[in-house]
Amino acid sequence: MNRRGLEDLLDRVQRGEVAVDAALDALRDLPFAELTFAKPDLHRDLRTGHSEVILGTGKSATEIAAIAERLSAHGHNVLVTRLARDDADALRALLPAFRYEEEARLAVLEVSPVPISGKGVILVVTAGTSDRAVAEEAAWTAALAGNAVERLYDVGVAGIHRLLDNRQRLADARVLIVVAGMEGALPSVVGGLVDKPVIAVPTSIGYGASFGGLAALLGMLNSCAAGTVVVNIDNGFGAGMAASRMNHL
Repeated sequence: MNRRGLEDLLDRVQRGEVAVDAALDALRDLPFAELTFAKPDLHRDLRTGHSEVILGTGKSATEIAAIAERLSAHGHNVLVTRLARDDADALRALLPAFRYEEEARLAVLEVSPVPISGKGVILVVTAGTSDRAVAEEAAWTAALAGNAVERLYDVGVAGIHRLLDNRQRLADARVLIVVAGMEGALPSVVGGLVDKPVIAVPTSIGYGASFGGLAALLGMLNSCAAGTVVVNIDNGFGAGMAASRMNHL
């Protein structure tokens, strides 16, 4: 149950529209549900402001559907990350209400529309087109957490005039997520241009000596631009959630 749903239930109990026993039935699965293979956290929205997200990797469509059904029954929108097309098709055969965002590898079951509650715009920036999958994961995650999200793609340091041509968009954003592979230089450049939080996301895009994103990760961790923080390699989801929390402060 999310905060809005709990407030509505308590208001209805106070007004005498819902009996105490009925309210207890509605709350009986708090703080978590018990499945044979998982314990969906139904209390997370009340604690953290966002309901549990399902990592699709390593789970069958049947398992994901069972967790999603339990979450959605309690009023939670459901987000599934890292879901391949074949797995998404199998999931949608079980729960057709899911929609699939292939580039981001996300599946979404929307129980209710998500109002924009963030205080400003989260701008997602990529160095190259090849970084878009991770960037889209970040963008969709932030949007589904109630934020206005904009995108600025393919503005890496190999053609830095493309980034500088968008100085005003950088300045107008409240939080920036900067996604880059190769040597991972772009977050440092952006961090030197703005006075807002910059969340750097290294990607596994690059040639041999990039070591699957390790070179970009180390470069970002050693950034000389103040106010730049770094998430794990290819962790668009983590960046989107961090940006959302910053944008709601």
